[in-house]
Amino acid sequence: MECIAIDARRICAKLGNDEVLHGISLVLPRARWTSIVGPNGAGKSTLLKALAGLLPHSGTVALLGQPMAKMRGRDRARQLSWLGQNESSADDLTAYDVAMLGRLPHQAWLAPPSAADHAAVERALRATQAWDWRGRPLGQLSGGERQRVLLARALAVEAEVLLMDEPLANLDPPHQTDWLLMVRDLVASGKTVVSVLHEISFALQADELVVMDKGRVTHQGACVDAATHRALEGVFDHRIAVHHLAGQWLALPRI
Repeated sequence: MECIAIDARRICAKLGNDEVLHGISLVLPRARWTSIVGPNGAGKSTLLKALAGLLPHSGTVALLGQPMAKMRGRDRARQLSWLGQNESSADDLTAYDVAMLGRLPHQAWLAPPSAADHAAVERALRATQAWDWRGRPLGQLSGGERQRVLLARALAVEAEVLLMDEPLANLDPPHQTDWLLMVRDLVASGKTVVSVLHEISFALQADELVVMDKGRVTHQGACVDAATHRALEGVFDHRIAVHHLAGQWLALPRI
């Protein structure tokens, strides 16, 4: 159990009257980066929300060996950090204040931020290269700048497990690369990262891939395995092909 970050069993979930997750069971290893991929409508974001405890579902989820349903909200918020799609924050909050929201699980009710909180926020903003505009309101930032501030908020929690849904949204190629390097540093320090990505070539840089289709997991395996590549190509109707180039696995259009 010490090697397991998340252990999910028989997860079913509905959106409205439609069941979108059909009895999913999977184990996500600790201190590793796992990417979840699949075509539109496969249930990737829904699964990530269920794993985060943000969506009603049946089945069970254990976080770092503890049943999430029995964890106090504050304890769970300290151990699991979340970055979702199209997240909104008050546009009049400064970038610094938004990042400080990530420290709320560590603060007593109505207590001012501690020196440790301020230090964690500075580390997070510097890690996402957002420190220079820490005093600017969120509403004055571009889409990419805003995304980096929201990422800093997730990092400021300093949780053991980070769940990120489309974290590369609005980021230009250099900052996508910075995100990749940051994730590798997090994993090297013992953190666990689980991401949903549309950028398949970036997803292939992870340690493990979870391939989904129609609300089910069709494959889970190492990103370097040939079986994983075949499963990935198959779920996209062989419209992409996985190639090895310059020491990396890449997904290219099959033309």
